[in-house]
Amino acid sequence: MVPALALALRVGLAQAWATSPPRRWALVHPAPEGLAATPADLRPADPETGRRILAGAFLLAGETLAVGPRGDPWDRPSPSRRFAVALHRFGWMGGLLAAGPEGAVEGLRLTLEWRRLFGRWNAFAWSAEVLERRVFNLACAARALCVRASEAETAQIALDLARQARFLLSMPEGPARAAERAVAAAVAGAALGGAAGERLLTRALRRLEACLPVSVPADGGHASRSPQAALELLFDLMTLDEALVQRGMAAPDEVLRAIDRLAAAVRFFTLADGRLAAFHGGDELEAGYVAAARAQDELGARTVPAARNGYQRLEARSLQIVADAAAAPAGPWSVTACGQPLAIEVLAGARRLIVGAGWSPDAQGPQAMRLVDAASTASLGDAPCGEPLRGFPAQVLGPRLVDGYGAVETRRHEAPGALWLELAHDGWAKRFGLRHERRLYIDIEADELRGEDRFTPVGPGGRPGGRRFAPFMVRFHLHPEVSALISRDKKSVLLKPEGQESGWWLRNDAIEVAIEPSLHYHQGQPRRSQQIVLRGQARLDAGARVRWKLSAAARGRVDGEADEA
Repeated sequence: MVPALALALRVGLAQAWATSPPRRWALVHPAPEGLAATPADLRPADPETGRRILAGAFLLAGETLAVGPRGDPWDRPSPSRRFAVALHRFGWMGGLLAAGPEGAVEGLRLTLEWRRLFGRWNAFAWSAEVLERRVFNLACAARALCVRASEAETAQIALDLARQARFLLSMPEGPARAAERAVAAAVAGAALGGAAGERLLTRALRRLEACLPVSVPADGGHASRSPQAALELLFDLMTLDEALVQRGMAAPDEVLRAIDRLAAAVRFFTLADGRLAAFHGGDELEAGYVAAARAQDELGARTVPAARNGYQRLEARSLQIVADAAAAPAGPWSVTACGQPLAIEVLAGARRLIVGAGWSPDAQGPQAMRLVDAASTASLGDAPCGEPLRGFPAQVLGPRLVDGYGAVETRRHEAPGALWLELAHDGWAKRFGLRHERRLYIDIEADELRGEDRFTPVGPGGRPGGRRFAPFMVRFHLHPEVSALISRDKKSVLLKPEGQESGWWLRNDAIEVAIEPSLHYHQGQPRRSQQIVLRGQARLDAGARVRWKLSAAARGRVDGEADEA
């Protein structure tokens, strides 16, 4: 509660200062002298987004606002807060510019209309979550917009960009978004001409050099451990690097070092279907989106390492497994973290087979999707391994993960024809006196994955209500394009990817096997799917285990004993 109160006070003071006459004067001086560099956002732009806007419809965050051709989306209620966030971030601008000259004219009009209502200051439109992306997107679009603008309009857009970037750098912040804010301000500084651009760029680069080693640690990846966060920061840094080249400047060593680390992380997280592994609030994204970042990776053909950023990869001829083998991020880095220790994703024949729940913060989905039972891992009793903050602290600090699991032990072994991981975490040790151990063994020649989930006593532990047993569950969440059929003996489940005749058997020795509904979030939208649940009872003084195996099913008739669930 104390950190939340302290941050709320800082934000309140910053907002009061933002509207004061001295602060307003400082934000507009010195005025930029037009535009300099033309930053290019390497993210793929969708012209269809622009064509819809030209027709009068904004489709953002899965919702639609119809304003009519040349309508005003600003002076009317948005369908939801997440729609409003996407609208004020200007992420749609790239699609509008990709729609051709008519899109650029409409982009200019919408920007000037936004300025009329929100250009001075607004608590929502100038909040950190909105401002950071708008500064970046407007900096990348400024040149294209101003080609069709008058001199006065060009000066207004340049001055607005400078004001917003300066304000962004002055906002109270923790470490979690410091690099993203600094790089957005630096891109704006590169785009602006004269002393205004140079001063803003110098200040932002100094800030970026200080925070990048924290945001992008030496082991590669993003400190939030979100694969998508690593990809998005890589896009931003590559845009900055190219803008600096246009200005005749070399990027600082920390920027180049971070680009190398993040490119290697994206290479590691890109799976056989061309999409990312989806953990800790990260989306798998579309293959073309990921490929746009990898196209700049000169070392893209290099062998992918076995481990990166706390994750482990195992691969056979057609199987590919990624395991979360480290503790969840803590503190300010945990706003998108999930309390899902030792979760796995499995691809078979370059198709997603077993996934996490695919929770996405952009979807504003239920926070329960961040709990242990929403991932492909084991859970014990009704105890979480970390859950999001609630109430006032969450409103100020964000929905950080609290009471999460701590130490995770990881041992990797390699032998001819075989790879295996031995993983363990202590998330239930205090409450039940048991720790979860997961063993993943991949037989490369047989092209099969064998797993064992074991609960092992680690001391007297707690015994809630004096009970001697605790129920456990091992879950395998399936991709929405995978169907499950259970055998008559209730010991095997056939997994069949959509459009394929053959499938994969998941055999096990659990006491009870069930197929239950699940949800999978992709690009902010929920999709119905299924999950396989293995149930059992763990003795608090002796533990328990369940074994399972994933292997290819023969083509055609499969065992003759599979009944649709």
